[in-house]
Formats: sequence, C-alpha cells, structure tokens
Amino acid sequence: MSRPATFNQDHERTVATRMKLQRRRRGTNAIALTLSLAAMAFGLLWLVWILFTTLKLGVSGLSVELFTQSTPPPNTDGGGLANAIVGSLMLVVLATCIGTPLGILAGVYLAEYGQKRWLANVTRFINDILLSAPSIVVGLFVYALVVAKMGRFSGWAGVIALGLLQIPIVIRTTENMLNLVPNALREAAFALGTPKWKMVMSITLKASVGGIVTGVLLAVARIAGETAPLLFTALSNQFFTLDMNQPVANLPVTIYKFAMSPFPQWQTLAWAGVFLITLGVLGLNILARAIFSKK
Repeated sequence: MSRPATFNQDHERTVATRMKLQRRRRGTNAIALTLSLAAMAFGLLWLVWILFTTLKLGVSGLSVELFTQSTPPPNTDGGGLANAIVGSLMLVVLATCIGTPLGILAGVYLAEYGQKRWLANVTRFINDILLSAPSIVVGLFVYALVVAKMGRFSGWAGVIALGLLQIPIVIRTTENMLNLVPNALREAAFALGTPKWKMVMSITLKASVGGIVTGVLLAVARIAGETAPLLFTALSNQFFTLDMNQPVANLPVTIYKFAMSPFPQWQTLAWAGVFLITLGVLGLNILARAIFSKK
C-alpha cells in the first residue's frame, strides 16, 4: 500500500510544481505584454503628437501660391515653395536613377555570385559602415570630393550625396530578398540548362521584385528629408532654376532656413514644407507596404 501512496504524493507534487510554473509563466507573460503595450503606446503618443502638430500648422500654410511661386524675400507677404519643390524632386529622382541600378547590381552580385568570397565580404562590411554613417559625413565627403574641386555648390553634388545614402539601403534590401528565394528554384533552372544570368533575370529577380521595390521606395523616403548633406552640396537657391550645375533650391534646406528665421511668413512656409515632406514620406511607406503585402 505504500507504493500507491508514494506514487500519489509524487504525482501531486508534480502537478503542484507544474501549476506553479504555469502561474509564473503567465505572470511573466502578463508583465512582458504590459511593458510591450506601454512602449507601443509611448511611441505612438509622440508619433501622433508630431503628426497632429504638422497637420495643424502645415495645413494653414497651404495655398495655390505655395505651388506656383518661388520663395519670397525676408519679411514679405506672399511667395511659395515652387522652386524648392521642383528642386527636391529633381534631386531625389536623379539620385534614385543613379543609386537604384548600382544598388540592385551590387545586391545581385552579393547574393548570386559573390556569396562567401572575400570581395563580397569586404563589400558587405563597407556597406554596413555606409548604412550606419551619419548623413553629414557623406555630405562633407562629397563637399571635399566635388564641391571643393568644382569651386561652387551644385545640384549634381547633392545628387551624388543622396545617391550615396540610397545605395546601401538598396544593396541590403536586394541581397536579403534574393536570399529568401528557395535554392530549389535555382537548381530546377540549372537542371533545365538555363544559364545563370538568365536564371537570375527570369527567376530570382522576378520572385523578389516586390521586396526590392519596397526597399527602393523606403530608400527614396529616407533621402527625401535629408538636410545635412544638402547643406554642403546643393545648398539652396532663392530663385527657380533647372540648372544642375548651380545651387538648387530644395525643401529640407529651405525648411531649415525658414524655420530658424524670425519672420512669421517664412515660418508658415516652413511648416507647409514640413507637411509636404511628411505627406510624401508617409505615402511612400504606405505604397511600399502595399506592394510588399501583395507580393
């Protein structure tokens, strides 16, 4: 009779221990979930506050003149941001046209050809450094390399700086998306006698195009609001110009200059510019998520 009693006692202790561990896990899970929700609420609070302030102060500066007139002189009524809007579009579009092909080609090399080779490892190391490098460092680098040699600020110098900021993001995204493609697809293509370049173009790139496009859009959103590199390269221009060999007006630098001024008219235009950039960045992020979810 002692064995069943002992068995029952051991079973009861085991059940009690399991219930105690279960209660402990539930308590730990509740604490972790509470802290996670609190952190999320804390982050969302500041995000909503920023968006509300931008919306409140930015919408008041919206007008037809904002998109049709150039930046006004100090302490004068009227004027807009037409030259800065067009200048920003030119800089971002040209930087994207330069940085996207280079980034995709480098990402394809790292994922499909370089892989574990020493050149690929060195490229990844340099790319990681560029990803974490402050944008002002890139601006100073382009200033010393281009602006100082040319003897003037220019839109092309700003394009180079923004392109250097965009390339590492596209490289990392392209490599990661290509690495997610199953090797079985590559092996099946090779078994059918498909050349590697054709396999890359027709299979791996096609399978990961959604992620690559998402990375490009996120890179565009990142460079659209960069101010520091443009202060040392494109600078700004109070007048409307399409000449990329001269200083080019752009929204980030114009916002910085107008926000720091004591003139209420300039400050109103600065908030309107902030609203436009915020709206553009949010739109690109939403578009990127929509493309990624469909793919």
